[in-house]
Amino acid sequence: MDADSSASKTALMVCAYRASKWPTPLFVDPYAEAIAGADGEAIARILDDRWPPMGTWLALRVAYLDRVVRLAIDELSIRQVVILGAGYDTRAARLPRAGVRFFEVDHAATQAAKRAKLAQIPGYPLDAAIFVTCDFEHEDPIERLVANGLRADEPAVVIWEGVVMYLTEPAIRATATRLASGLDRRSVLAFDFVGKTFAAGRSSQAGDIQTRDYVGDLGEPIRHGSDDILPLLYDCGFRWVRSLDFNELALEMLGDYKRDRMFRFQHIAIASATTPVAGWP
Repeated sequence: MDADSSASKTALMVCAYRASKWPTPLFVDPYAEAIAGADGEAIARILDDRWPPMGTWLALRVAYLDRVVRLAIDELSIRQVVILGAGYDTRAARLPRAGVRFFEVDHAATQAAKRAKLAQIPGYPLDAAIFVTCDFEHEDPIERLVANGLRADEPAVVIWEGVVMYLTEPAIRATATRLASGLDRRSVLAFDFVGKTFAAGRSSQAGDIQTRDYVGDLGEPIRHGSDDILPLLYDCGFRWVRSLDFNELALEMLGDYKRDRMFRFQHIAIASATTPVAGWP
């Protein structure tokens, strides 16, 4: 995929939302606006008209997964962070820590387009991440990571953000199984997913259906939804799973509950092959 590919449109859209100015920001991404550019901003504004909660959803997602990275580093002493299907993720630049290595895994063409764009942003630390190319259909991501310096005998935190909903269930199972079996058992996986009703376009809310259709028109149709992710993760080898929906995140981070956001169809899961520590996170 090149910089003008359909897949990059959703990535630019996400950057536009990460650049949104909140009175009290849940996180700060100083690079997002430059990455998104006018194209990303235009795509996001069209989606705003169809599903106004999108900006809040993205802000909660990014902020919570940032928290997972920090907790993994501070509470579990994890020193390897893997961003799987990295797109235009900037955590390596935003959340650096001495002794912690960030690995960004993506298709070669997608990654090349990202690196070219980042090189044009003054002050962006291009050496913050180790870039790992991977053809997910033909290459093993764990083997590619190890070949680029990841220690498979040391734990890692894997962030799989904004990817799972666009994959088929067999692809999700294959990747999750490989993560559970190929990484140190103390590793932690965190990812977001949507419910079956939303994924299938059966929501009673027009905005949900319009959002699903618009994302599909951008070239990334939503293929997978789950109302209970635990059985799949169990089958893949995980033995500790936590899942929460975005209403719970909004209540904690924004202090409110608004049913019209329909956030019950959006979820985040955290999983490990073994219990990290009691009560975490």
